[in-house]
Amino acid sequence: MNCRTAIVTVALLALSLSLPLPASASGPLLFDTSEYAARRARLIEKIPDGVAILLGATPTTGGEFFQNNDMMYFTGVEIPNAALIVDGRSKTSTLFFTITDAAARNEGISLDVVHNAAALTGIERVAPIEQFTPTLSRLAGSGAVLYTSFKPEELTREASAEKLATLQNTMTLNVWDGRLTRELQFAKNLRERFPQATVKDAAPFIWDLRSIKSAAEIAHLRTVGRLGVEAHKAMMRATRVGAPEYEMSAAFEYAIRKAGARDVAYNVIISSDENHPYLHYYRHDRSLAAGDFIVVDAGPNLDYYVVDISASYPADGKFTPRQREIYEAAQAIEEACMQVYRPGIEAKDVQPLVLEILKKKGFNVDKDLFKIRTMQTGISHNVGMATHDVSAGPRGPLRPGMVFACDIYAVFADEKLGVRVEDTIVITETGCENLTPGLPRTVAEIEAFMRK
Repeated sequence: MNCRTAIVTVALLALSLSLPLPASASGPLLFDTSEYAARRARLIEKIPDGVAILLGATPTTGGEFFQNNDMMYFTGVEIPNAALIVDGRSKTSTLFFTITDAAARNEGISLDVVHNAAALTGIERVAPIEQFTPTLSRLAGSGAVLYTSFKPEELTREASAEKLATLQNTMTLNVWDGRLTRELQFAKNLRERFPQATVKDAAPFIWDLRSIKSAAEIAHLRTVGRLGVEAHKAMMRATRVGAPEYEMSAAFEYAIRKAGARDVAYNVIISSDENHPYLHYYRHDRSLAAGDFIVVDAGPNLDYYVVDISASYPADGKFTPRQREIYEAAQAIEEACMQVYRPGIEAKDVQPLVLEILKKKGFNVDKDLFKIRTMQTGISHNVGMATHDVSAGPRGPLRPGMVFACDIYAVFADEKLGVRVEDTIVITETGCENLTPGLPRTVAEIEAFMRK
């Protein structure tokens, strides 16, 4: 089954009216309490012999506070210095926090959640953070296995696996530093304080749960996708020969923030000219020149969920023959991939089917362009609460609820040229759905849009 596929201020107003209010404006939690309860229940099934311990994010010394993704996934609350214990034996959960009304309001935290946390979150028990250590001691003494994530927490613009690699290189394995990550230090402390207890990694369980999105998550991701597409259009409107790249980035960020998003999903990437080989280039230090072909990669973070979108187009709004050749190939590959994606198929099975579709459309698939690895299956990384969400990417047969980036790209450094076509896809029961539809994608659509 195939995937379902003015003036800037007016467009932004229309977008803001079409999107639901963010969670902070419409209620204390993004989803119904039953959504979070179901997530904790699924975690409980994985730890019948013990308890899962989650540490919330700590206050920042500078920027805006964001909860880490795991704590937000299981509780929906943004309170700093919180902790959660999910007990697989009693099948109950306890949320620990202590915060003053003034501190909560400074962070924009609903006082309803602070004073009525049990009722509003659906968590069975709420206790002051001062009871966290005695509770751990009691559980360890009772023979419970202590599960806690050994992977670094994800904050805004972060991905856990990538953060771990960075911290290992700059801190843990640095001969002039040597500190453990916060999570590994916590696991070490648990073992030292409770030597009778077994301490195990909860990250595989948590990542497995987060890798399959619920109906509520998918519905929210559609909203995030609409926002991302409209912001990309705003960026296209800001594109012209002579325009600095930072104006394009600013147009994107303005659009998402006007519609209620608190942050970008990742640094806005704009590659042009000599910067095409650097796939995550975000310095925005060029002004666009005639003949430039641009790759833009940007997504919003709306209430802790993100999408990943890339587009390619000429700065002057008119494709050259070479630009058209590589772009139409990338776009056709993406369209074919989304005809092929379905439950049960694996990445290795995608390319032969895609090539058959391309042949029927008249493409010469023997060209080197179609032999580039990144121009084949499109199956890239998971997407969800992080852009590179929970592990490297879909592995094994695709399953309903998997959300990932269909990412088709290639770089031709000697030509100062690159191309990228990317959308965020969810696998459905019968095929797939594009969660980020609506961008001008064909050459004709792009040229017509940019003529305006």
